[in-house]
Order: sequence, then C-alpha cells, then structure tokens
Amino acid sequence: MRPIQDEDLENIYHGLSHPRVIKHYGVSYSTLEETKEQMKWYLQLRENETGTWWAMEKTDSGEFVGAIGLNDIKKEHRRGEIGFWLLPEFWGNGYVTESIPAVLAFGFGQLNLHRIEAWVNVGNSASSKVLNKAGFNYEGTLIDYEIKNGLPLSIQVFAKIVDNVV
Repeated sequence: MRPIQDEDLENIYHGLSHPRVIKHYGVSYSTLEETKEQMKWYLQLRENETGTWWAMEKTDSGEFVGAIGLNDIKKEHRRGEIGFWLLPEFWGNGYVTESIPAVLAFGFGQLNLHRIEAWVNVGNSASSKVLNKAGFNYEGTLIDYEIKNGLPLSIQVFAKIVDNVV
C-alpha cells in the first residue's frame, strides 16, 4: 500500500468507470476529466484530516490493483469509515483481506479511533465476507437508505470497535 498520487488518475478512472466495480460502489466516472474530482477528494481528505486513501499494489510487480482507505473521520467521536475497491481481474486474491489490518492499525493507532465502520450495498456479499473475516460485526441494514440509478438501495452496516477509550 502507498498513498494515492496524481499519477494514479488513469488507474482510478479504470476502476471507478468499470461496470463491475461501480455496481456496488457509491461513485462512478465516465471520463478522465470527471475522475479528477475523485483525485481532489483524496487530497482534500488528507488536507482536512478527515481521511486518507492508499493504492493497493502487487508486491512483486507494483501493479495497481485497487484502493483502500478511511474517510468521514469524526475526531470528536473517534470514528471513521473504511472503504475499498478492486479492479475485477484481481478479485478473490486476498488483496483487501491483506490490506485491512494496516488500515485498522493506522486508524486505531495513529488516529486513535475507537470505531471504524463499513457501509456495504446489500448484495455485495464479497465485501461483507471480507469484513467478517477482518473481525467486523454486522450491526444491521438500513432499508432503502439511498437511491442509485433511480432505485432504492439498502445498506448493511458493519463496525469494528477497539477497546481503547481514554
């Protein structure tokens, strides 16, 4: 994992314009120019200290496989949200499972978070499975919580809480 950089624009576009990725993801882009807004968002997270995202790469080749990070950090409540996506050709290879512990260590350690949550579209069983494997607890489903492509979408909420209340 490494911080997302401007040079990742094409990789981010490739992922966030891919129909199989955006099926279960909250944003999508149809041009490189539109994707620059996502790149600004990543930078603003770091500048505002409300999150940080990393590029996931293959350790042997450095090939970009996806992105993972924390956002919506609320320091006063010591919580944040984890998110991730992979290019489809890398699905099922354990990249997210391998990366989550580092993100949790950063969130619970450096950021002193108490709670890290994940919001997953109902039907995204792969993400739910990864979160369960990482020790997240399923807390419930928000029925028809969002509208996507004109249709109501329900969201499953998962959370991992660390016992470091000060």
